[in-house]
Amino acid sequence: MSRIETDGIPANVQSEIESRLARIEAEDDVRILMAIESGSRAWGFPSPDSDYDVRFVFVRKRDWYLSLSPGRDVIEQPIVDEIDLNGWDIRKALGLLLKSNAVISEWIESPIRYRKDHSVIAALGSLADGVLDGRTLAHHYANLGRNNANRWIAKDQDVPVKKYFYSLRPALAIRFLRKNPGQRPPMDLQALIDASNISRDLVADIDELVEAKKVTNEKSNGMRKPAIDLFINDELGRASEVVGRSDNDDRFNARAEKIFLELVNS
Repeated sequence: MSRIETDGIPANVQSEIESRLARIEAEDDVRILMAIESGSRAWGFPSPDSDYDVRFVFVRKRDWYLSLSPGRDVIEQPIVDEIDLNGWDIRKALGLLLKSNAVISEWIESPIRYRKDHSVIAALGSLADGVLDGRTLAHHYANLGRNNANRWIAKDQDVPVKKYFYSLRPALAIRFLRKNPGQRPPMDLQALIDASNISRDLVADIDELVEAKKVTNEKSNGMRKPAIDLFINDELGRASEVVGRSDNDDRFNARAEKIFLELVNS
């Protein structure tokens, strides 16, 4: 993605985020290569009080990477006025990408971008497609979803709408991986639903949850949805059905190395 996509983000928030990103570049002496939204706003189910989860990938000057004592490969800032900024160094991002990491894969695909991507991001997306290991992604989503679902799904009580989505989106991602071998799951909930071939009744239940989350705060409880409970339980238990990658092609390591060296030497 090269265009800036910030639909639904208030202009004053966009301006403040850009100001903070520019300040990070100046104070930490880095270049930001990509800056995106990674939370519920990008997933397609924000609450009125959702934070702005800004995530970015950056590169430092060449000599920083030659130091005997490596510095921190993340930049983190405290949440102020609901804006949460957190970034990864390009070397960390590439290392995780080679392991088919779900987080960096999602960042690359975010529908909300606060800056125009550096040209290297297209190369990262291509690399992510090449190293895709569906089984690795599926187990990540299964663990993520189960850690949340285990806290409430077996209990006879209302569940915060937010908690539902923390298990539902991983379940939908696993279904996507089962139905679309060799493809990385989209970040956006609606895109996941469209590609997952689920029943109209289940779609209606999910739509009702999305609408409820739009008008409730992050901690508000909601009604239980038995069909969604069953769907979550079923899909979280089917991660092992997703096809994994059988080879460990050294060509991808060489491509990542080339991307890194060309970037830090530019």
